[in-house]
Order: sequence, then structure tokens, then C-alpha cells
Amino acid sequence: MSSLSGKVQTVLGPIEPSKLGRTLTHEHLAMTFDCCYYPPALCYEATSREPIMMKNLFWIQKNPYSHKENLRLNQEMEAVREELLYFKAKGGGAVVENTTVGISRDMKALRWFAEETGIHIIAGAGFYVEATHSPETRAMSVEQLTDVLVNEILHGADGTSIKCGVIGEIGCSWPLAESERKVLQATAHAQAQLGCPVIIHPGRNASAPFQIIRVLQEAGVDISKTVMSHIDRTLLDKTELLEFAQLGCYLEYDLFGTELLHYQFNPDIDMPDDNKRIRRVHLLVDEGYEDRILMAHDIHTKHRLMKYGGHGYSHILTNIVPKMLLRGITENAIDKILIENPKQWLTFK
Repeated sequence: MSSLSGKVQTVLGPIEPSKLGRTLTHEHLAMTFDCCYYPPALCYEATSREPIMMKNLFWIQKNPYSHKENLRLNQEMEAVREELLYFKAKGGGAVVENTTVGISRDMKALRWFAEETGIHIIAGAGFYVEATHSPETRAMSVEQLTDVLVNEILHGADGTSIKCGVIGEIGCSWPLAESERKVLQATAHAQAQLGCPVIIHPGRNASAPFQIIRVLQEAGVDISKTVMSHIDRTLLDKTELLEFAQLGCYLEYDLFGTELLHYQFNPDIDMPDDNKRIRRVHLLVDEGYEDRILMAHDIHTKHRLMKYGGHGYSHILTNIVPKMLLRGITENAIDKILIENPKQWLTFK
């Protein structure tokens, strides 16, 4: 592992961490999300099968998981390429692509994006939530799952020689399924061997991040190299957030641009808007956690692309950063969140 120690592994090979620049730590560039299709009300069944058009765009924005075409981001290769070039023009340098097995990971597409745009792309190893696990995956032992993860980083994924540079996003449900628990344990074992970064998708319950960290710690993970995603839809209570922050993992606010009246996967959650996200980031900075914060958009559906009137991959750089400055978050803190923290996380030990 000496060849990766001190490096970041992109789909085009290892690079010096200093080359990353401003980094989005949780995005998707090519994936499908059919596994999470949410059937619409009967009166909207026809709408759910229509192409994306101006007349139905507002409905799709409010019901993104009930429109079948919207769930197929992998049909938008050219639009994503253009967006990555725009992201680069606005000062972006790198993207961590979190698509794992179960939601149509496409390693060749990721390499193409990197070659076409010059953006450093880091691919994710591992498995999404239990609902997408194949019978073969569910039957694997922790040791066999560990071997899969190690192989995807050292030798290449999905029958290619293109290597992953992070384990995750590792999908977890609530309650945690047995096959997900095994994948978490394998993640910790692989991380211990490789010294690589890890990123987790928690279930939609405030207890989920705490449970996941316990499982990972018991299996020997390095918490300082671990990211808990989707904090903005999971830990809404200030006291719980600060309690979780003490555990030492990275806290990722990665749904910037998502402003839903009704969160289809958990109606009990009032999804925060971007102003609320900024206030929570400000809180964490004030509480001394600025070296543990990461930010992204988690784009995984078509309607969030600029082609369809969405915010796109540049939203944080063009809209959120100016508002953060306006609200008193310093430029040094922002550089730490967008440059230094991703660099520290993504560098192999």
C-alpha cells in the first residue's frame, strides 16, 4: 500500500492531494434510482410516465421519486459533462462519485467524464442499501465482502482496471438489515487494511448515524477517515447533532439545493432549506468543528441538472458560498470545508 499512502486515488490514477482544489464530496454523475421509485397518487400516474416538460416540472420537483424518467441520471452523459465543465469554470476541482453496486455504477463513464473535463473524479467502492443487494451479495461472509472492497480499490471495479478511491457510499436502512451490517463490518476491515476513506449513507432516523458508528467502531474502523452523509435530513435536533459531532467523524451537509415541502421517503421530516443548512454549518463552525464539515449536493436525479432548470453541480460555489460569507462564515472556514477537509479525508494513510 506504500504506493497509495499520501495519495488520492482518482479514476485516472493516484494524484497528490494538493491537486484536488474545491471538492464536492457526495455527488452522482451516472446512476439509476429505480430501486427507490415511489408510486404516485392514481391521479398522477400518467404524469409519472411523461417526459420531463415545463408543464410538469414543478410536480416533478415536489415529487422527484414518482417520475420514472427522472430517476435515470445515466441518460444525461452530455448534460453532466457540460455541467462539470461549468463547475470547473467556477473554481471546482474534484468530485467524489458515490454510486455503488445496486444503483448502476459505471466506471467507464466516470473515466470518460474525467478525461473530457479535467475534473478529478474519485469513484466509490461497495454496496448500496439492502433492497439492492443481490442474493449473492446477501450470502457473502464478512471476509468475502472485505475482499470485494479491497479488490475494487487495488485492482479495479466491475470488470475494469479503473480503481475506486473511497469505500462508499455504503447504504444503510432503518432498521439496519443484516446484510448491511455485514457490509459495514467489511468496510471497517477493508479500511483498516488500506487506510482509505469511507463514506456512509445512513437510514432515515436520528438514531441511525449513532448505530452505524457503533458497528463500525466495533469492527475497527478509523472514525477520523469516515464521513456520515445526509446529516441535513437525519440529525435535525441541535442537541443530537452536537452529541454526534463529538464522535469524531466528518459531518456532511450534502443536500444543498434540495428544498422539498414533502419528503417522500419520510413524511415526518421537514426537509431544511439551504438557509437552514447554512445556519447549521455556522453552528458547527462556532462549536469548533470546522475541520469536520463537508458539503455537496448529492445530485442523483435529472431534475436537479441545469438542463432541466435545476441548480446543478455549481450551486454551492455560485450561490451558497456568497451567502455563507454574508452570514459571517469566514473565507478561511469555507476553504477548510471545501478544500482542506476533503483533502485530509481522501488521502490514503
